[in-house]
Amino acid sequence: MANAKGSPNLQALPTSPSPAQTLPSGAVFDALKMILLGAPLNEVLTTIIRLIEAHSTGMRCSISLLDEDGLHLHYGAAPNLPEAYRAATEGVRIGPNVGSCGTAAYLRQPVFVSDIASDPRWVKFRDFALQSGLRAAWSTPIMSHDGTVLGTFGMYYSEVRQPGPSEIQLIDNAGRIAGIAIERDRSQTALTRAFEQIEKSEAQLRHIVDAIPQMIVVMNPDGAVLYMNQTMLDYSGLTIEEAMATDCRHRTFNQEDVARIRGERLESLSRRVPFQNEKRILRKDGEYRWFLFHYNPLLNDQGQVIRWYATGTDIDDRVQAEERTRYENLALREQIDRDSMFEDIVGSSEALRKVLRQVSKVASSDSTVLILGETGTGKELIARAIHRRSNRAERAFIGVNCAAIPPSLIASELFGHEKGAFTGATQRRLGRFESANGGTIFLDEVGDLPTEVQIALLRVLQEREIERVGSGRPIPINVRVLSATHRDLNTLVAEGKFREDLLYRLNVVPIEMPSLRERAADIPLLVDYFIDRFGKKAGKKFRRIDKRTLKLFQAYSWPGNIRELQNVIERAVILSDGDTFSVDETWLKGQTPQFAGRTAGLNGALQRQEKEMIEAALTESGGRVSGPGGAATKLGLPRPTLDAKIRRLGINKYRFKVQRSN
Repeated sequence: MANAKGSPNLQALPTSPSPAQTLPSGAVFDALKMILLGAPLNEVLTTIIRLIEAHSTGMRCSISLLDEDGLHLHYGAAPNLPEAYRAATEGVRIGPNVGSCGTAAYLRQPVFVSDIASDPRWVKFRDFALQSGLRAAWSTPIMSHDGTVLGTFGMYYSEVRQPGPSEIQLIDNAGRIAGIAIERDRSQTALTRAFEQIEKSEAQLRHIVDAIPQMIVVMNPDGAVLYMNQTMLDYSGLTIEEAMATDCRHRTFNQEDVARIRGERLESLSRRVPFQNEKRILRKDGEYRWFLFHYNPLLNDQGQVIRWYATGTDIDDRVQAEERTRYENLALREQIDRDSMFEDIVGSSEALRKVLRQVSKVASSDSTVLILGETGTGKELIARAIHRRSNRAERAFIGVNCAAIPPSLIASELFGHEKGAFTGATQRRLGRFESANGGTIFLDEVGDLPTEVQIALLRVLQEREIERVGSGRPIPINVRVLSATHRDLNTLVAEGKFREDLLYRLNVVPIEMPSLRERAADIPLLVDYFIDRFGKKAGKKFRRIDKRTLKLFQAYSWPGNIRELQNVIERAVILSDGDTFSVDETWLKGQTPQFAGRTAGLNGALQRQEKEMIEAALTESGGRVSGPGGAATKLGLPRPTLDAKIRRLGINKYRFKVQRSN
């Protein structure tokens, strides 16, 4: 039973190691299953405690229940707390200075005490706690859906410590699950008491049922609605006459759900045993929410059903959390399954080290970053490096290839949609931004976004909120945005294809990825890396690399950059025999067997020709690289690509401006 608010210098204390931020889904489902199957409350609460205690060595937990008088706490479960301490604190009266649990229940807010020995709210129970080896105590009130305090969830440690964000989330999650169990037990108890009075007075039963803060429906043996309690009527906006109409089910429940469970429901009604199902109910404001319904039969002396009683529990938050978890897991599996360019950043060239220095500087901030560079240079890898080194590293990294999604679907993919927002939108769906909430989203090929999506993205960056397709309700969002493109966004702005204000928002910190031509010194390292990686995958071991192959690699211009190098090596590993790695020269883009031996000379000639073409374009444009009539437009190249070529070929673009002015 612990203290209210932590001491003023709580932040100065050392932070304890953080357990996992989320509970294992399998364990959570086991606990919920116990609740749904009607296991005794003490067993359910003990299971929840053991689930939480497994997260940290030395942690001891308790769940206390508030009496009906709202004044005293009694232990519901505390399997590992010392018996002497439990005896001393059993039935304590809540108040502003009653340890942690007593104060949390009184103040209706979490209370974190890092040191029981010095906290003034532990004066009355300090000796009992210290003698029992308890030094830190944290507690959060367990609340019902309507804001009533049901009890408290407490965590105890034998050393001085304060909770980290993940521990606060853990205790909050535990309190929520315990709240479901306690509230359902109390509702079931209230419902049982109501059933015991049914023979005395139908009117009295309805009065009691209406007072229960849970949806209750009374049906005849074939499932037709006879009565809905006031909670159900208030939620749905129906009158009692409308509730008893034959079309009530079609007006109240989601029709896809009704069709899905129709056969199962009819079969369950005929078996005369309790059953349950999940479906969405239309709230009077037009929004659907998921509910879990428990059906219980009332039998006469001959074992025949004379009534069915159904209770509904709101599980929408749980369903949405499960959907978010499934979506994040799907995105993770897609990322793992996708053949990434490489697993780590490989190279030591100055061009690459410059990029990594920029990554180190920008990672700790929340600034937007625009990663520029040719296709195949590893822009997504840099985005992941920024995320891993940021304060958001423990949260989701969601990647989106904007060029791979049809324009008609990209808004729904990014921001989600409501049921009925468009043809085929049969239910609400979370978008990538909501899945990345608290973490990082990477928008690859951002230059391909349609104009209307650019406007929505600008709002996300400015207002930090999104709107699902088909909804006018803003949703706050906390996401860091990283983006990348191989296109010249300045040219797209000049052509009216990309919003200038969005470019300013995205381009707070630009990072330009060098092409493989600009980091030729890294080619031997990359070759070794890919040979080892694909060799292990194919079960092959290469003892040496053919010298001619390595020279060929270093002389080739690699227009496809690292992605092309990766593909060539993977193919060679698969097709190579023996322990010597070699590559067929014809695999390299633009190479033929008769010219393979003269690659270096050919590349030199190509570079001279390329330099002449760029200089001619700069002469015509008066030294302008981007914009209408600029050299990039004339050559049909993105601005970053042309800039890289100008640097590589040693062209002074400013002298062309002087020539034109003269």
